[in-house]
Amino acid sequence: MPVREWLFGRQAVHESLRAGRRQPVRLLLLEGTARAPIIDEITATAQQRHIPIEKCSRQVIGRVIGHDDHQGVVLETSGYPYADIHIMLDLAQTRQETPLLLLLDLVQDIHNLGSLLRTSEAVGVHGVVIQERRAAGVTPATVNTSSGAVEHLLVAQVTNLVKEIERLKTADLWIAGLEDVPDARSYTEINMILPLAIVVGSEGAGLRRLVRERCDWLMSIPMRGQINSLNAAVAGSLALYEALRQRAL
Repeated sequence: MPVREWLFGRQAVHESLRAGRRQPVRLLLLEGTARAPIIDEITATAQQRHIPIEKCSRQVIGRVIGHDDHQGVVLETSGYPYADIHIMLDLAQTRQETPLLLLLDLVQDIHNLGSLLRTSEAVGVHGVVIQERRAAGVTPATVNTSSGAVEHLLVAQVTNLVKEIERLKTADLWIAGLEDVPDARSYTEINMILPLAIVVGSEGAGLRRLVRERCDWLMSIPMRGQINSLNAAVAGSLALYEALRQRAL
């Protein structure tokens, strides 16, 4: 039986319908929800695509998704369409752009994942690669925390990140890992105009040894305050925007 998911939240549902990459089954709207531009857009899109719309009570919607954090909008739809890495490289070629990928090494917090996905979409990365096991995946909660940005992204879920890094190297991509170690260079000193994959490690442990050893460069974020680290989402976002800055020059 095909996998189905319940997406929740206005922005998440709106972006999923805009992206058009899933097969929606039905749209649930909370009874008595006040009109708003985004609600009107969601409803209009559902009607144009002949998606059934049901008005439901808060209790019914809460039972369906298991919580009340839905903003009065829930979409029953097919599972997230993971992509292959070669499709990401094809996308870069189609756009006539130098490849830029984001690789996540066991990032487990959905809020960090959601933030990184949102930044990735904003800067125009060609794809994001995540681990299949021991890492956060693209769930309805992830879609919500990314404000629906992941619906527009190509995301690959792989079993062995080290092997995928090796394959990317054979495709002439350079690998830059974020890691605060003594021999790391400042992220602004890395040439991000080249075909590049930026690797961000887990929230506590950073990059695993085998992943770190396969990086062409290690880069760090300079810090002058009292704390000694940034979370994965902030560090990764800074690196992605540096790539965008360099490529816009």
